[in-house]
Amino acid sequence: MASAPGSVRVRFCPSPTGNPHVGLVRTALFNWAFARHHGGTLVFRIEDTDAARDSEESYTQLLDAMRWLGFDWDEGPEVGGPHAPYRQSQRMDIYRDVAQKLLDGGYAYHCYCSQEELDTRREAARAAGRPSGYDGHCRELTAGQVEEYQAQGRTPIVRFRMPDETITFTDLVRGELTFTPENVPDYGIVRANGAPLYTLVNPVDDALMEITHVLRGEDLLSSTPRQIALYKALIELGVARRIPEFGHLPYVMGEGNKKLSKRDPQSSLNLYREQGFLPEGLLNYLSLLGWSLSADKDIFTIEEMVAAFDISDVNPNPARFDLKKCEAINGDHIRLLDVKEFTERCRPWLKAPFAPWAPEDFDEARWQAIAPHAQTRLKVLSEITDNVDFLFLPEPVFDEASWTKAMKEGSDALLRTAREKLESADWTSAESLKEAVLAAGEAHGLKLGKAQAPVRVAVTGRTVGLPLFESLEILGKEKTLARIDAALAKLTA
Repeated sequence: MASAPGSVRVRFCPSPTGNPHVGLVRTALFNWAFARHHGGTLVFRIEDTDAARDSEESYTQLLDAMRWLGFDWDEGPEVGGPHAPYRQSQRMDIYRDVAQKLLDGGYAYHCYCSQEELDTRREAARAAGRPSGYDGHCRELTAGQVEEYQAQGRTPIVRFRMPDETITFTDLVRGELTFTPENVPDYGIVRANGAPLYTLVNPVDDALMEITHVLRGEDLLSSTPRQIALYKALIELGVARRIPEFGHLPYVMGEGNKKLSKRDPQSSLNLYREQGFLPEGLLNYLSLLGWSLSADKDIFTIEEMVAAFDISDVNPNPARFDLKKCEAINGDHIRLLDVKEFTERCRPWLKAPFAPWAPEDFDEARWQAIAPHAQTRLKVLSEITDNVDFLFLPEPVFDEASWTKAMKEGSDALLRTAREKLESADWTSAESLKEAVLAAGEAHGLKLGKAQAPVRVAVTGRTVGLPLFESLEILGKEKTLARIDAALAKLTA
């Protein structure tokens, strides 16, 4: 099935190696948004030709990550499509056929050079100040030379024959770029064991799947002139119909202004899921790594991004990943949730293995009551566990540093007065509880901030947390007073 003229077809083609990382997600996001903005097609393709590194576990994680992020795809695994299969490991016959056509057409040739010979010649080229890429040694071998190499037991690789011409193209992000022949040497497309390389399979699949726009990382920019030359050959062979337009996305930088790699802990998508980032919050932040909706609006929905996304607006300069800003934006998205949606999204962190309380001690009514107050404070959903544990544990878990900070000299006297005032307060009103603690503070010459600190630690175990007086009201009179009694016993022991 051929694509309609002018229709946009983009692809997201990760390799199933290790956990998905945020740089990969940013690439998927920009491709997905570009396709949806133009009413085009997103092809999800799995590049799994590296048997030593690829795994089914990683493949499953990729599909799960795409679903969690809310990305849908029009062609690919579990969806199918006119260009199936969409896993490269199932397309080997296609690559072998194309490689043979390139050889037969004179666009590629067999190279018998050993790695040692290549290294020696490269070193000599560097010493002479010449480009150190492949020098074309096997480009025009005679039949006798081929026989000699074969007699030595050498098994050749297949190299693509780069044309002796300057290659210029207009990058959708970076503008016009030019590469001269001496900087783009002939390159391998098939290993000596017959396995096709990325340099062949990636553009062949793009050609056969009629991809119109290739949006990918800046690290792949140096391979683009090689692919353009290959596309021209594939068009002449009748394999391809067009050369796609290219847009190279800026690097995502980590600590120390180094490119964020898959090995950096903060790059793992699984880490953000485990910490309770919302997909919409994470995607909002990642979209800002090279693009913006407007100069004065950092918080927006994925629908707003799709409506406004223009690849020409992407900034080519490297973008630094700032975890604090990512958390802040995620917190804003938490507050945009409907309260009912917020309470449901927190559920995983209210159960084992995250929750320290027994399942039977969880109280749904208390959770529903505290949830609106918690929603105003969280940056990530996983913070909910520590914020509400005092409601469901038999007694608070004291942070010793918080205890020492709050329980100053005279705190026992203050707590006795606070207990007395709270005893007679209206427990259906958080304002009444606040007035009780305020009165206790005034009796000891303290403002509310100083007076409530020992009460907070006695009841919740921490110096900071959710609004205190609403928390006391939800916990209830009996438990609150019992905890103040326990704190007094600890102070006077």
